Amino acid sequence: MSTTLVFIVIVLFFGMLLGVSYFTSRGANSETFFTGNRRSPWYLVAFGMIGSTISGVTFISVPGEVGHSAWTYLEFLFGNFLGYWVVALVLIPIYYRLKLVSIYTYLDQRFGVRSYKTGAFFFLVSQTIGASFRLYLAAGVLQLAIFNSLGVPFWVTVLLTLFFIWLYTHSAGIKTVVWTDSLQTIFILGSVIITIWVILSQLNMNISDMASVIHHSPHSRIFDWDWKSKTNFFKQFIAGLGIVLAMNGLDQNMMQKNLTCKTRKEAQKNVFWFSFAFIIANLLFLSLGVLLYFYASQKGIQLPERTDDLFPILAMHYFGTFAGVLFLLGILSAAYSSADSALTALTTSFCIDFLNIKADAPNEKKTRFMVHIGFSFLLFLVIIFFRAVSNESVVMAVFQVAGYTYGPLLGLFAFGIITKRQIKDRYVPLIGLVSPLITYIINIYSVAWFDGYKFGFELLWLNAFITYVGLWLISHHTSRKGALLQ
Repeated sequence: MSTTLVFIVIVLFFGMLLGVSYFTSRGANSETFFTGNRRSPWYLVAFGMIGSTISGVTFISVPGEVGHSAWTYLEFLFGNFLGYWVVALVLIPIYYRLKLVSIYTYLDQRFGVRSYKTGAFFFLVSQTIGASFRLYLAAGVLQLAIFNSLGVPFWVTVLLTLFFIWLYTHSAGIKTVVWTDSLQTIFILGSVIITIWVILSQLNMNISDMASVIHHSPHSRIFDWDWKSKTNFFKQFIAGLGIVLAMNGLDQNMMQKNLTCKTRKEAQKNVFWFSFAFIIANLLFLSLGVLLYFYASQKGIQLPERTDDLFPILAMHYFGTFAGVLFLLGILSAAYSSADSALTALTTSFCIDFLNIKADAPNEKKTRFMVHIGFSFLLFLVIIFFRAVSNESVVMAVFQVAGYTYGPLLGLFAFGIITKRQIKDRYVPLIGLVSPLITYIINIYSVAWFDGYKFGFELLWLNAFITYVGLWLISHHTSRKGALLQ
């Protein structure tokens, strides 16, 4: 692909996003930014959530990771599926009944202000790190595709990437994100489908041949029953359930989209349909992973050292210009569909949870504007730091971090919903800090302490359990009902 072509594709991509932003920003106010005026069609939210859930991590890392862990990721997705139904049936009714804008306001109503701030703080940390990892991938592809040849340093690429996100989200916020997510979902799924078609064409295969290759490939093994393995079925399933509850149901980023639906029933309908579409979309990525390794073996292509590099290298150098263009659109869409909503959610949470911004407050627009810029710059700093120190597979790094930062959130919400007990609110920040530390120590020594057992994504549940126990120790029985029982 020529540098000129890549440049044209990027300009057209951002032109479309800015066009969407222009139309969705007309008449926008703070209510538009935070809730989309609660007028989003449920089917639009459901379709767009495919793109925001399939981040750059999924787009690049999942196909490459097939070479190491085969289709055991599907075990994790089965847990995700159940998790989405729990979110729809348990959490969404609570959020709509309490008419929440920031979902962490629930903790204030249930426990007190320090619990509230602790939950919001952990979200800010979690989302900042997660969004930075995802944007790091997108910036890396842009650097490889165009900016290296122009002599542009990586930090400038990152700065430009964040500037464009800020540009089309700063006015209408979540309303713009709901629509841009749908556009980006089209590019993501289209990129994968066309890439599969290109592989089949170059290898003179049809759909039946593809099914046979996937069926007989060692890379399509799904189940792992070794209890010591990180990809053990029960570990993956339970972890997948926990990740969705924490990183979707208790995440302002994902739930803010759901809360733009007109009614509780429409929000639930959105999640139900999305849970099926999510599995189908990931099956496409796993199938692509098998085909990428099969293609490399058939063409005698040496595999890269990092599995994250497999898809980009093949797409940009072997699949032709059309597939290369679609890959670029796909990775840009995957990264931006998760990053734009993350930036909007970070701004929303900080404005409401820490600055106590009201819709009709003086200088509300100016304050929101400055917070939006501030978080853009914070993401920039974290990406540059990650570039300097990390050498791990991105998909593993994201979920490892989430295991420590989302655990206390899951524990807090679970304790509030399940029990009727009231806690000593002033001790909650301490519980929130100690729980991840204990989890980290247990994880480090798990092999020695538990007969070779290695934690995987289920580390999130351990963290949440420790938080739950800590909250129980600082609690007392009360006649006040948990939110689920009200």
